[in-house]
Amino acid sequence: MRNWIAGGLLALVAACTPAAPPAPTAEEIAKVSADLNAWLDAEYEEDLLTSPIALTFQGRKEHYGEIDQYNDAETDRKLAWLRASVDEMKKTFDPAKLNEEAHTSFDLWAKQLDYLEKSAQFRRAPYIFVKDGPHVFLPNFIISFHAVADKSDMAAYISRLGAISRALDQVIESAKLAAVEGNHAPRFAYDQSIQEARNVITGAPFGAGPDSPLWADAKQEIATLLKDGKVTADEAKALQADAEKALKDSVKPVYERIIAWLEADRPNTAEQAQGAGTLMKDGAAFYNTSLELQTTTPLTAAEIHDIGLKEVARIHGEMEKIKEQVGFKGTLQEFFTFMRTDKQFQLPNNDAGRAQYIKMSEDYLGAMKAKLPEYFGILPKADLVVKRVEAFREEPGGAQHYFPSTPDGSRPGVFYAHLSDMTSMPTYTLEAIAYHEGLPGHHMQIAIAQELTGIPKFRTQYGSTAYQEGWGLYSETLAKDMGFYKDPYSDFGRLGAEIWRAIRLVVDTGIHSKGWSEEQAVKYFLDNGPTPEGAVRSEVRRYIVWPGQATAYKIGMLKILELRSLAQTELGDKFSYAGFHDTVLGGGALPLPVLEARVKRWIDTVKAR
Repeated sequence: MRNWIAGGLLALVAACTPAAPPAPTAEEIAKVSADLNAWLDAEYEEDLLTSPIALTFQGRKEHYGEIDQYNDAETDRKLAWLRASVDEMKKTFDPAKLNEEAHTSFDLWAKQLDYLEKSAQFRRAPYIFVKDGPHVFLPNFIISFHAVADKSDMAAYISRLGAISRALDQVIESAKLAAVEGNHAPRFAYDQSIQEARNVITGAPFGAGPDSPLWADAKQEIATLLKDGKVTADEAKALQADAEKALKDSVKPVYERIIAWLEADRPNTAEQAQGAGTLMKDGAAFYNTSLELQTTTPLTAAEIHDIGLKEVARIHGEMEKIKEQVGFKGTLQEFFTFMRTDKQFQLPNNDAGRAQYIKMSEDYLGAMKAKLPEYFGILPKADLVVKRVEAFREEPGGAQHYFPSTPDGSRPGVFYAHLSDMTSMPTYTLEAIAYHEGLPGHHMQIAIAQELTGIPKFRTQYGSTAYQEGWGLYSETLAKDMGFYKDPYSDFGRLGAEIWRAIRLVVDTGIHSKGWSEEQAVKYFLDNGPTPEGAVRSEVRRYIVWPGQATAYKIGMLKILELRSLAQTELGDKFSYAGFHDTVLGGGALPLPVLEARVKRWIDTVKAR
């Protein structure tokens, strides 16, 4: 009797339950996905047109004589716009009717709002006048990215010189509002920013001495136009007079206002640098949010600190094996000193040594390029070249870095090296750096992202530090799996780069969450890795003024390795490096949760085959 009653009830429930909607057809999925792509392109274009700087970075010349807004009104406008955009997207498009790429685009567009909401809560917290702050960025932007091909471009250049005043006055106002809340960068950052501001307005036409960087660049651009017949001598003379006036009437006064405010507020700063948790209003909450925004994960400071300690211990074990392999007698710390100082790892500090450094880089990258098809399906169209950093921005011991190619591949990507001081460029670190900055690292990732088709444009331009730098660090380890690092000292260089990023997890959280002093952080760094002391001190100060950013590298790498391990376990013989790497790189730079969802959908697809 009970079974009959139960069966009847089940039948009644089944009869009353609405039928599940039919699965979307392939044609419906294709149409909805295409509609979303077109909608996102239109939204991105509308947003892009509000940022003259972003337009210039993309090689476009709309609003070419303008500079972005740097005030609360702009933050509020962008937030309201993105809220409305995401709301419209969710009402218009059903994720169940999207293909893989469109689903990723949907997730990423929504995630951007989540991140902007969180960062806007702490708009008074990030330090402004620090190394490479807006007072440095804006002149460098005009010099390095404002291309001048004709008279109108030079007029836009001069207009931008004038706009610097308004932009930096907005920045000063933001710094003042932060100071009212008790948020002051440490004193060393004020001193550095004062000197950087003075550097911009030192020399002609502001005073005696050689041409200042902006004046030298403006004169060079005008001279090139004259030489190429793009302007007459009279037009060139008028342009130069206009540029001089903008520099004297706009640039100089605002930089003097920056210096005056920094000097006036300097007594309110902490002479002994401390972390966000100590120095900032709501510093602990700000730091936790910074960690989430930088790593794109919910990991807490305590969890990240613990991950760092475990990774440092693991890598020490790998380093001990290399120490034994090369027959070094002594402690690991003594081996660090040997690697920092032994002359066999230094090239001559002259042009011959610089040429040798570039040749070694090219050789490593050439061998890697030949091996890539075994591990990747998607390869970049754009080429990669190795260059010495231009003299006007070269720094002794500066970090090697990558400059992107153009989306059409017409301009190659560049692996840049600072070579003015060869004593700070040890050869044992070079192989890992070449793979990180070049192939299969940043060049592969960024060039492929820019060259992607069939996805909304915003996906090709989106950046995520945890993804991008995580991929760069992952590339160093991948090269080991691919059979590189034949020289044990180069393999130690790889481990040195990895432990540097692991130490960051410990030091960054130590400073901002556990109250470590600057000297405590420096000591931990020197005790546990081979990085030279000068570089360590510079690194630690960077962590102090940019809370959380340094943790993104290692966390990103670990997530990519975790996802690869998951795929290998789930797929067994069906796993392929090329399939995995194409899934990771073929979606552009993604927040780690979006990347994880994408990889898991790929795993399910491969299983279904």
